[in-house]
Amino acid sequence: MKGLRYCVHSNAIGSAPAHIHNAAIMSCSSSLSAAKLLVESGLNPVVLEARNRVGGRTFTVQNKETKWVDLGGAYIGPTQNRILRLAKQYGVKTYKVNEEESLIHYVKGKSYPFKGSFPPVWNPLAYLDYNNLWRTMDKMGMEIPKEAPWRAPHAKEWDKMTMQQLFDKICWTKAARRFATLFVNVNVTSEPHEVSALWFLWYVKQCGGTMRIFSTTNGGQERKFAGGSSQISEAMARELGDRVKLERAVYSIDQTGDLLVVKTVNEEIYKAKYVILAIPPGLNLKIHFNPELPPLRNQLIHRVPMGSVIKCMVYYKENFWRKKGYCGSMVIEEEDAPIGLTLDDTKPDGSVPAIMGFILARKSRKLAGLTKDERKRRICEIYTRVLGSEEALHPVHYEEKNWCEEEYSGGCYTAYFPPGIMTQFGRVLREPVGKLYFAGTETATEWSGYMEGAVQAGERASREILCAMGKLHASQIWQSDPESMDVPAQPFVTTFWERNLPSVGGLFKFMSMSSFLALATAAGVVAYKKGILPR
Repeated sequence: MKGLRYCVHSNAIGSAPAHIHNAAIMSCSSSLSAAKLLVESGLNPVVLEARNRVGGRTFTVQNKETKWVDLGGAYIGPTQNRILRLAKQYGVKTYKVNEEESLIHYVKGKSYPFKGSFPPVWNPLAYLDYNNLWRTMDKMGMEIPKEAPWRAPHAKEWDKMTMQQLFDKICWTKAARRFATLFVNVNVTSEPHEVSALWFLWYVKQCGGTMRIFSTTNGGQERKFAGGSSQISEAMARELGDRVKLERAVYSIDQTGDLLVVKTVNEEIYKAKYVILAIPPGLNLKIHFNPELPPLRNQLIHRVPMGSVIKCMVYYKENFWRKKGYCGSMVIEEEDAPIGLTLDDTKPDGSVPAIMGFILARKSRKLAGLTKDERKRRICEIYTRVLGSEEALHPVHYEEKNWCEEEYSGGCYTAYFPPGIMTQFGRVLREPVGKLYFAGTETATEWSGYMEGAVQAGERASREILCAMGKLHASQIWQSDPESMDVPAQPFVTTFWERNLPSVGGLFKFMSMSSFLALATAAGVVAYKKGILPR
């Protein structure tokens, strides 16, 4: 949790003397960026972290088998300028995820190598359907304000429907519907029937659109941090020093007095003039609030569940997929396959060959009952079929992280909004309650759900408090970073045909009209020749 100004900390309930702080902060990576900004502004916050580590939904593990492995959030790319700014400040280098060789699209039991962001489509009707799907989603997203999706012109209409209903309305072919389902699974670790169309369209829009969010090269998965993503949080924690308190899960926040009183499960009391909660909305339910939260805020936190994912890394003796001309990226469309998407996870120097794969949404819940070895076996079996190599059956090491069992996350990557929630409750997502402020990646307006969103949210919450203290003007709360010179963003260029080809429905309508006109013309000619029509 994050709180600030005149925060009083004592080592145990009733103990003395008390130590004076400017702030107390309930922690995740968002909270560390908030505390960092507050310290730079001359304040003295304290960060309360429930876990025995910092980083929240980023989690880097080091061991002899992997050197280092990101079991949580790992990927960054162009336009994620805040997290890139922090990385550069702390000397953390980035490297590109390998995409030199061909990617693979596995569908109907066959592997099809391809290049680019999305698999190619050879069926003409399916191509029109795919093209219209991405074009329509981006066009709808253009109507949605990033900072207030509930104000979109069609907000109520789109919030009433699920993405499944929208796909049923847009898509004509099974191929497009199947890939659209995987698109939702990959991006928000949820099912199309679970998420609001308004929320998902907003989510894609605030990440830069369908191409930016799904692409590796020039997209959200372009790069990783050499040494792991947790380095950023750990560097901030070192800079903050003893202001960061681990294993301090908060269970009570009382703001009935002049100072907010924060109690932790290990029987410590912290007092602050302000507090920032930098945790997923659903985890607010673990805290007792006095006075009670306002009705809409209280109802909101009961209605935004977390996504479901198991992140899996399979390590091999050799990088056999590159020898076969594959980069390690696989898009797998098969219901019985545990993995939906993979990326190469080999170290930038070519050592420790590995493939990262996501068990997503419904599949993560279905396979959670298996043992770790059973999941590893099923993953290796699908890799064997997709890559066409028996070598995939013989890994030298395996790592996985089931985020559904994380008590202080509740899931990953992010919280999602079911139908009807965004328009009714969304406006209170970032709205302060007294001297209680809210951060966390879910409250971001750019790259929400990513590390970038966590940094934006933490810094924004801190500026809100600095504004309340009279140290900033309200116009300074929302600030953008200049584009990273090291990771520049390139525009995605669409062709004339991608912009102008009809949808399947439009084609059928045109053909029907053409047939009608041809039939009417033929009938007119016959009638004219027989003298039925006047000359």
